[in-house]
Amino acid sequence: MIQGTMSSAGKSLICAAICRILRQDGYRVSPFKSQNMALNSFITKEGKEMGRAQVMQAEAAMVEPEVCMNPILLKPTTDTGSQVIVNGRAVGNMRATEYFKYKKELVPEILKAYDELSDRYDVIVIEGAGSPAELNLKKDDIVNMGLAKMLKAPVILVGDIDRGGVFAQLIGTVMLLEEEEKNLIKGLIVNKFRGDRSLFKEGEKILEEKSGKRIVGVVPYMDIDLEDEDSLSDKFDKSRKRVKNSDVAKINISVIKLPKMSNYTDFDVFNRYQQVEVNYLENIEELHRPDLLIIPGTKNTISDCEWLKKNGWEREIVKCAGEGIPIFGICGGYQMLGSSIEDRYGVESGMLSEEQLPEEMSKQFSHRKISGIGLLPIYTVFEKEKYTRQVKGRLGHVEGIFAELEGMEIEGYEIHMGSSMVDRSAAGTKGESCSDEEKRNWFNVDNVYGTYVHGIFDAGRISEIIVKKLSERKQIVFEKEEKYVDRKQYKEMQYDKLAAQVRENIDMEYLYQIIFGDAAGAGTN
Repeated sequence: MIQGTMSSAGKSLICAAICRILRQDGYRVSPFKSQNMALNSFITKEGKEMGRAQVMQAEAAMVEPEVCMNPILLKPTTDTGSQVIVNGRAVGNMRATEYFKYKKELVPEILKAYDELSDRYDVIVIEGAGSPAELNLKKDDIVNMGLAKMLKAPVILVGDIDRGGVFAQLIGTVMLLEEEEKNLIKGLIVNKFRGDRSLFKEGEKILEEKSGKRIVGVVPYMDIDLEDEDSLSDKFDKSRKRVKNSDVAKINISVIKLPKMSNYTDFDVFNRYQQVEVNYLENIEELHRPDLLIIPGTKNTISDCEWLKKNGWEREIVKCAGEGIPIFGICGGYQMLGSSIEDRYGVESGMLSEEQLPEEMSKQFSHRKISGIGLLPIYTVFEKEKYTRQVKGRLGHVEGIFAELEGMEIEGYEIHMGSSMVDRSAAGTKGESCSDEEKRNWFNVDNVYGTYVHGIFDAGRISEIIVKKLSERKQIVFEKEEKYVDRKQYKEMQYDKLAAQVRENIDMEYLYQIIFGDAAGAGTN
């Protein structure tokens, strides 16, 4: 089990690296995380929902993602509550206090999922969440030391030296644990190290002496282009710096950072193009005539659409469209581009289901309808059940700057409430889709594009065509790769690069001792 001293310590990528290393060494390996909290999710072949971090780790292990790798997924809906997904299906919305009472009932589901994997794999690499030393949350813990004790799993604790305070992180975490929990920790990893490791030898010695735990490795800060679930804040920080220095003649793809933005990994593919900058914008003041403006997916479409209007984004989006700047809406962003969004059953009403709402609140929230931005002649009606499926298809007629996409195959997945239909009452209705006549998962009018398909930019040469067309419009040289590799091939190269760097910087012999039970001492000898 890999636990961290805090969120963003790098647990996800360390788990992925170990998954790939073990696979390279001939073992059947699977990732596992009992409980994930993220708006970034994925749909399996069976149409079930799970966290993308375990999908990334499954890819590293070269196995098909399954919901038993992540039996519980929490998708925040407010600051105090989440939609609760168990074994790939939503079971309802809960406030944090409700979920803490309920989660004990999920232990059998967690153990069942783990047992399903243990029957088929040689090694399971388990990821923790946050920190095991959150003392107020330790009671009934099901994701850190509580799970490690249930499974009798040896633990490696990861600290982030790049943020500073790595001694306090690692030593302090060990000191705050109970004796049984301390004994489960078999080693420490210092992650995101910059500079000459030889200068940190004294630091390693201090860590070992004061924690009583052996250093498994000192892993350098790595330039790896993978979907780390904790990497979102890093992307935003880099984005803000780029926005302030946006005079460089590059392709500016601007993504509106909605309050409940989901599946931001939809845009990772653009990072591989040298002439592209992907900027995540919170304020309209940061909008500097983008070459492509994207409205991403969201967990709360109606509230985020209202946020767009309240903060002046609707006006700017319409203005950009009028200037011929291409607009792309993904999932909830697609719904916002239509004429209206109707929530007949209160599925986005907040923390309570329709049955749980008091009568006076039920009248207020059980039926809501708001106007959309109005750039696409579609309207959306929410349904009680979430729509989840993987998608393969081919684009029909495509208009505007990206007309070259016409006929291209697409692949991805859908995860949304409701369906979008053509609003035939809209004046001059036109546009094309690649789905049924009535329910559209793609629509395009001129330079305004919308789709329900997450991962659409990863398919084939779609991202390349988009970047090429934007480069032509901006009259800058399109830097085409000498040897094109699709997104899947590219990620495989990144997983191998990740594994090589981690393998080189950890004690592999000791890691195998931990995995196969020869490191019982847990000390520094």
